[in-house]
Amino acid sequence: METTVRDQELVAALRRGDEAAYVSLVSEHQASFLRIVRAWVRDPTSAEEVVQKTWLTALESLSRFEGRSSVRTWLYGILINVARGHARSERRTIPMSSLEAEETAEAAPAVEPERFQPEGHRWEGHWTAAPAPFPSPDSALERAKLRSLLQSAIAQLPPVQQEILVLCDVEGLSGEEACNILGVSGTNQRVLLHRARSKVRAILEREFAKEGGS
Repeated sequence: METTVRDQELVAALRRGDEAAYVSLVSEHQASFLRIVRAWVRDPTSAEEVVQKTWLTALESLSRFEGRSSVRTWLYGILINVARGHARSERRTIPMSSLEAEETAEAAPAVEPERFQPEGHRWEGHWTAAPAPFPSPDSALERAKLRSLLQSAIAQLPPVQQEILVLCDVEGLSGEEACNILGVSGTNQRVLLHRARSKVRAILEREFAKEGGS
């Protein structure tokens, strides 16, 4: 996604040292930055430090912004790199060269095979029983509880799957933007997103089943 006129004006203002433009940019993306960075940095204080470093890095790199992507994509790319660098320095991750291969080669199916009709069945490949619908939260307390369960489920995903899910399903980025930010192919992006969604649903199903049986 190429830069828009708004992005061009924003970058020009930032290069002039326009403080209001910077404050507006931080206000727009700060919460998203914190959600994304938690895929790599669990400690809240460290996450804040990573986000702060991201903003400083972005300001220092403004002269090199070429407009080949949107400002949002460019910023998120810097954020991911800073977060991964922090995680590596804290020895909480493995070398990035092996992450994509590990995710792509993951042998476990996204959904348990026994949940589908077996080979040779008239409805082969269809659900043996459709997944139960999730309860609809009616009160603010129930919505807060569901949000907490969802955040916990996302936190259990491998880091790259967390990033894909948060970027696409929480932040609303396109698959193309997510690919550009994370440096993965379109095929891997789709596979990783499918796995992430399936795992989150499975985790939520187990949690709701526990509540239903209690």
